[in-house]
Amino acid sequence: MSGRVTIVGGGLAGIAAALDCADAGVQVTMLEVRPQLGGAAYSFEREGLRLDNGQHVFLRCCTEYIALLERIGSRGLTTLQPRLEMPVLAPGAAVGWLRRSGLPAPLHLAGALAAYSHLDAADRARAARAALALRRLDPADPRLDTRTFGDWLTAHDQTPAAIEALWDLIARPTLNLPAAEASLAQAVQVFQTGLLSSADAGDIGWASAPLGDVHDVAARRALAAAGVEVRVRWRAERVARDTGGRWWIDGADERVDADAVIVAVPHDRVEQLLPPGSLAAPERLRDLGASPIVNLHVAYDRPVTDLPFAAAVRSPVQYVFDRTRSAGLEHGQLLAISLSAAYDEMELRPEELRARYLPALAELFPNARWARVERFIVTREHAATFRTAPGSAALRPANETLLPGLALAGAYTATGWPATMEGAVRSGRAAARAALAALPEEHSCEAVAA
Repeated sequence: MSGRVTIVGGGLAGIAAALDCADAGVQVTMLEVRPQLGGAAYSFEREGLRLDNGQHVFLRCCTEYIALLERIGSRGLTTLQPRLEMPVLAPGAAVGWLRRSGLPAPLHLAGALAAYSHLDAADRARAARAALALRRLDPADPRLDTRTFGDWLTAHDQTPAAIEALWDLIARPTLNLPAAEASLAQAVQVFQTGLLSSADAGDIGWASAPLGDVHDVAARRALAAAGVEVRVRWRAERVARDTGGRWWIDGADERVDADAVIVAVPHDRVEQLLPPGSLAAPERLRDLGASPIVNLHVAYDRPVTDLPFAAAVRSPVQYVFDRTRSAGLEHGQLLAISLSAAYDEMELRPEELRARYLPALAELFPNARWARVERFIVTREHAATFRTAPGSAALRPANETLLPGLALAGAYTATGWPATMEGAVRSGRAAARAALAALPEEHSCEAVAA
């Protein structure tokens, strides 16, 4: 076929869109400004280690992301729990566990909540009632997007201790905001989809190899096999079209033509690329804002824990992952601390972060008190995600623009999901459908699932 779709951006959204368009039989070109694919989920080398820019976990309910891993052949480079089992640490306390049973939802979590040692009996009972009330809400109700999750929790008798030790444990990493600032509508979607609707939906998965292998290397191989032309280190400066409806993308010294274009870049870059008249309210992209994530990579001279990952409460640590093998550390142990909504940490110097977090790790992992820290590496994502604050649902654009043949892809679009890998993949597939629908009929696609 002679139809061509050009995709600007090689993150997960762009990869998913490219594969769907290639499967439809059209020619596909991908333009990516970075030297690697994967977007916000990538690896880099520092001080002889292969590190991930963040600890990007997924759940069993992330069906489109898991399907993409299968499609590109990297599913075997990830680990997915057979059953939800999350260790939760606190200074000076025994490990608390959140485990699901084999009962149907929502009973699958009843035992976990009843035995959760980081809440007292009264808070556990109140949390169970709030979970049942949360299950009855409709995430599509626009009224839910006008208030915070924290306000709703307080109105349902959740104490500050319960919000910290239970609700924020899930809300903060998935929404990249604490409950006090996050949209109730988006929180409902997260808890219903991940925990309250299906017993196995919340089983946790993570990359057991560097993200560069899981996404970049595997995607390049799959895209090449599908016939997609991938150009890295290619900065798109402008997307435009002529009076005949033919599209083109201008780079620094090259132009790429297309019959349809999918723009799959972060939301803060979209407006500057699009031609006038693409969006009814382009200022809404600016209003989405951004939330940061900070990661701390701590290499010890000896193992300090046998847990593959853990959450933490009553500690500045949020989540910590053992990345020793994937980083290529030959001796000792590498722990990666993931800090969501890390506004305060963004302002701290590495030595200040070290002074705060090394003692905090030693409180959670007593063996760290006698271990020597050989490396302490800080990575920061200033605009890791958009802000899932009240009102954000109305700001998220559809995948279709006002100009036929131009589509948007990215986790910030109106997928119904927060800014996750699953949301990115879903947006890419939706953008592919929109772009393909704008091609002449002989190029249209029945191969892309609805």
